[in-house]
Amino acid sequence: MCESNGARAALRRGLGLPVERCNYLHRYLVPRLPERLHPDAKRAHYAVAALIAARPRAARNATPVSAENENAAADWYARPNLGAALGQAVNKKVLKPTTAESALHLMCRQSTGTIHPALPALTRQLLNGGIAIDWAVLLEDLAWWNRDRDRIATRWLEAYFRITSVEQAPVDDTSPQSTDVTEENDS
Repeated sequence: MCESNGARAALRRGLGLPVERCNYLHRYLVPRLPERLHPDAKRAHYAVAALIAARPRAARNATPVSAENENAAADWYARPNLGAALGQAVNKKVLKPTTAESALHLMCRQSTGTIHPALPALTRQLLNGGIAIDWAVLLEDLAWWNRDRDRIATRWLEAYFRITSVEQAPVDDTSPQSTDVTEENDS
């Protein structure tokens, strides 16, 4: 769908907008979406389509990340979400830790109406820094945001802190390196 410049331009016009204001996107999305789609899911599809169309040239030309195994559906929650992408951005020095964490905490408290307009700038910054975004996971998270925000926000925060803490974990030089497993009192 994003192969032509015209389609990409039309889809980009929907960045951060509600479906009702995305008149140019209907041509591309209506034929691909079910007729009876929950309004939150529809807005998520329109938002992610606009975000994909707005990717910087370097991100568009990059090889898409594919599932490494055939059982990708079973590993859905292991796939990187927005929190993981922000964590990777911190580890690669694309974003400062305080900036990324503040943005993440703010997004986790927001409603759909506020989170959608904030996504274009954030995803552009991540993509310009070479951080991949799993669009399918973002789509699912946005579609369920109003109904399951706390669970999704918790997943984002856990992924962020898991990734940033692995990179920042100090090496413990005080622990003994002996392979002898006998206790002191075992004589």
